[in-house]
Amino acid sequence: MTTFESLGLTEPVLKALNAEGYTVPTPIQAKAVPHVLAGRDLFGCAQTGTGKTAAFALPLIERMMANPRERENRRCRVLVLAPTRELAGQIHESFRVYGRHAHLKSAVIYGGVGQRPQEVAMSKGVDVLVATPGRLLDLVQQKFVDLRTVEFLVLDEADRMLDMGFIHDVRRIVGMLPRERQTLFFSATLPSEVRQLADSMLRNPLEVKTTPQSTPAETVAQAVFFLPQRQKRHLLVHLLSNEGMARVIVFTRTKHGADKLQRDLDKAGIRAAAIHGNKSQNARERALAAFKSQHPPVLIATDIAARGIDVDNVSHVVNFELPHEPETYVHRIGRTGRAGMTGKAVSLCDHEERPRLQAIERLLRKSIPVRNDLPELPHVEPGSEPRESHRGGARSGQGRGPQGGPPRGRGGRTSGRRSPGGQQPRQGSQPSRRPRSEATQAEGRPAAAATAPAPASRLPKKHRRAL
Repeated sequence: MTTFESLGLTEPVLKALNAEGYTVPTPIQAKAVPHVLAGRDLFGCAQTGTGKTAAFALPLIERMMANPRERENRRCRVLVLAPTRELAGQIHESFRVYGRHAHLKSAVIYGGVGQRPQEVAMSKGVDVLVATPGRLLDLVQQKFVDLRTVEFLVLDEADRMLDMGFIHDVRRIVGMLPRERQTLFFSATLPSEVRQLADSMLRNPLEVKTTPQSTPAETVAQAVFFLPQRQKRHLLVHLLSNEGMARVIVFTRTKHGADKLQRDLDKAGIRAAAIHGNKSQNARERALAAFKSQHPPVLIATDIAARGIDVDNVSHVVNFELPHEPETYVHRIGRTGRAGMTGKAVSLCDHEERPRLQAIERLLRKSIPVRNDLPELPHVEPGSEPRESHRGGARSGQGRGPQGGPPRGRGGRTSGRRSPGGQQPRQGSQPSRRPRSEATQAEGRPAAAATAPAPASRLPKKHRRAL
């Protein structure tokens, strides 16, 4: 049996792993760690929740301990790029935990908060810097960060970077780094764009794949209910009250839908917290802290949480609305059944969502079992309560950056009233105040006023660098 000792890790790292209760490496860790220790570039494709962070953090900590260097003002040795604030924070925490006995210093940089503490953290230099692309470029341009001494580059969730329109920022950052470096590239899926980006960054890389592309964990039991949209709220209340759901994430497609569902659950006496791009960083951190507690609320999330939120013992994932892109479904349900645990994923599907369900089943190459034990629900007249239009709001992973990223592909949205193609509302529609996009909300910057969507490549730089 493979152990962490057999991978070549030393006592300071093993001591930290033992304190966390980790004794057996996951497949991605067992395959990646020895090659990273040997100095090889790495291309890793692994499903979310398989231990990718430790697969690069552990050997990089070892490499820095084996070759210690004095810290230099504003500089770092390891640079990790992540697409979202939540993921950046969790990677930073992993380095802190795994390197607690290695006497290493790390810092995290992301938008949505004041930059002064980040300036101070970088002033005397760090060993490990974890950052989102937009804020990193801001601090580089202000000369608070110097990237000329980076020895190790990690690009995590590369496919998410592309989805969120960060490709140009990533290329700019890579252009600032020394050519002589070790590069580790990780992605959960392998679209052609990701492959092209990897080819431009890696030198003779070793490829590590642990699961087929977009295949959900076998430990997640999936099921779907068919019912009208107007009755979904009542079914959700029933499930939360009667199915022994301990730690639950409920996914909605829009920020407005998440907030409304939180209010509905509160009225039903079910404690809930919403997390999405319009929430302040402090509010998001409070919601996550509560969700990790012994008595967690129901966490209602947009796809900001489909990747990057790593919380142990999530018992259930509920798809209150199915995503437009089937790959997003895989990442959603990957929040449960992690680290060898089992979990359940329940989807609520109305008539208009049937094509999305079919696309998901094609991707999975199997049918999702239908639950026919639909309880007796209160009768709700059509049109008697507001409906989150399936044609309104941005698509999950298409037309916008769900985690606070800028628009992509066919164009973004500035209101939840756009159609899937990004068209303006029909004439005669009730006007509404245009909310700031999740991208600008995440960064805390004013949104660019625009009446028509624009491809991500044509957006102003300050808009593309959302995080």
